[in-house]
Amino acid sequence: MNRWSKLAEWFDLNREKITLVAGGIGVVFSLLGIRLGVPFDWAWFTIVLCGAPIVWGAAVAMYEDFDVKADLLVSLALIAAVAVGEVFAAAEIAFIMQLGAMLEEFTVSKAQAGIERLVKLTPTTARIVRNGKEEVMPADIVSVGDVVRVLPGEVIPVDGTIVTGDTAIDQSVMTGESMPVDKTVGDEVFSGTVNQFGAFDMTATKEGEDSSIQRMIKLVKSTDPGNAKIVSIADRWATWIVVIALLAAAGTYAVAGEIIRAVTILVVFCPCALVLATPAAIMAAISNASQRGFLVRRGSIMERLAKVNTMTFDKTGTLTNGTPEVIAVETVSDISDTELYRLVASVERKSEHPLGKAIVSGFTSRYGERFDAVDSFRVIPGKGLEASVQAQSVLAGNEAMMTLADISIADSVKNAVREHLHRGASIVYVAIDGALAGYVALADRVRRESRSVVESLHELDVMPVLLTGDHVATAKTIAKRLNVSRVIADCLPEDKMDTVAQLQREGNIVAMVGDGVNDAPALKKSDVGIAMGGIGSDIAVEAADIVLVNDNIRELPHLVALSKRMMSTIKINLSFSLILNFVAIILAMMGTLSPVWGALIHNGGSLLVVANSALLLSWAYKSSVPDDDFVLVKAARNKVLESN
Repeated sequence: MNRWSKLAEWFDLNREKITLVAGGIGVVFSLLGIRLGVPFDWAWFTIVLCGAPIVWGAAVAMYEDFDVKADLLVSLALIAAVAVGEVFAAAEIAFIMQLGAMLEEFTVSKAQAGIERLVKLTPTTARIVRNGKEEVMPADIVSVGDVVRVLPGEVIPVDGTIVTGDTAIDQSVMTGESMPVDKTVGDEVFSGTVNQFGAFDMTATKEGEDSSIQRMIKLVKSTDPGNAKIVSIADRWATWIVVIALLAAAGTYAVAGEIIRAVTILVVFCPCALVLATPAAIMAAISNASQRGFLVRRGSIMERLAKVNTMTFDKTGTLTNGTPEVIAVETVSDISDTELYRLVASVERKSEHPLGKAIVSGFTSRYGERFDAVDSFRVIPGKGLEASVQAQSVLAGNEAMMTLADISIADSVKNAVREHLHRGASIVYVAIDGALAGYVALADRVRRESRSVVESLHELDVMPVLLTGDHVATAKTIAKRLNVSRVIADCLPEDKMDTVAQLQREGNIVAMVGDGVNDAPALKKSDVGIAMGGIGSDIAVEAADIVLVNDNIRELPHLVALSKRMMSTIKINLSFSLILNFVAIILAMMGTLSPVWGALIHNGGSLLVVANSALLLSWAYKSSVPDDDFVLVKAARNKVLESN
């Protein structure tokens, strides 16, 4: 029984493929005159398998909704061909239509947005402190005013305010900011964000259902119906095609008095090439895109992308690398840059803070495991750390740490630091034996390819817009570096979604490129959502229409240009098929074509349409914007020439 169930399940999953293959066999047997002992033409087999569902679907659509589609004309041609005994022509039409439906189905993604992935980000339990005792209880029963304890590495279960303890919180899931944010008593923390280190107690300010992560879920759900599926181009024109076909067939019969001519007109008017024009091109374009690392969920997305004139970018992880890196090591004493770097890296080896880890990683990649021995080590939460290295007292931390230790920072140093801060950097000050020795600047670096991507989008008449949770100064600096004229800073998730909606109200067709959960509402609201698949969160990937599997945004201009090329190919296919049908109709009116030859000619046009679409498989966009590596080599060469 189990074997039969599996067989039935397999048949159900592959029903359309089986129907297509069986219908093709029927057409071939009919063409070759093969009977195999059956008392009927095998064309009838194909008509029943492939044609009957078309006729039934068209009849239901007409009866229930008076919906005139291309299938109605196909049905009329099938019925007319059968009525005059041209069963092979009817079978051929039915088979081609089934093939077109299969191609169209191939371009439709089965993947659906999964809100349940976002739900998984919310912890199911919370550590509630009552009467000095800690109890692990379901997170959804936390009430406003409850004291909740959060341990290092845990996800915060509800929104609240810290009452004891200091830590650093990874808020990238909510704000998109790449740098962890130091938190201390009195600071707000949000559900769904991650406690990097240091246990703390917090007072819940919202219940589970009203928390930040639950609000995010509601935002994604509320924007879900925003993008309706495209209607086939053939169906858009079907009403006029049906009317013209009927008038032409009736007029010819009235003048010539030959029913065969009228049937031939219906056969050649049957829009097989027209039906294939769109899905064949879309399938080829999607295949091309997949070779460049793009997963396109639905064929209709490519048509929408071709109309996009505005592309919004989340900064962190999209235009930037998404992780902090050391960008400068500056000294203000006799110690060298390398010695200062080694000293602070040696101290930070025992730290769990993300900035400390970035310093250690940067030093190791450049100098290897050349660390100094650390004699003692103590973390000062929210400020930094202190250690003893080779009888030297070392402090490493933020400006508050220096103030606490009564270490002065010269105005010249503050001015230099201010420049780094304007560029979006974080600063780790280093003091040795009670005096400032220097500082390390860390920032999220802009991707090498980001500038050329933006320039190529300008070339394609697509306006880039920067959306980020960073401060205004940081956002503007990044935007200027990338030649992005429009920037929206300090964005919360709902702000990004509102900005996309505002751009749409201004008449723009908007694409959104992002990688984090905080981008999911904007990705869903946009006309085309593009998510970074490798570093992107699960919910961002699920919310998107297109997933960039390898996270290489260098190919984004190619994708946009490919969509435009695809639409040009579709228009050429449609024009060609209509012209071919028009010529065939004239010949049918003159009595030159029989129904069979009419079917062969216009289905030959279908093959040409598919062949033209296949050219998209190997098409490549050639931008006039120089490649990033070329620019770097040229700049280095010019620098050498100038030095000589």
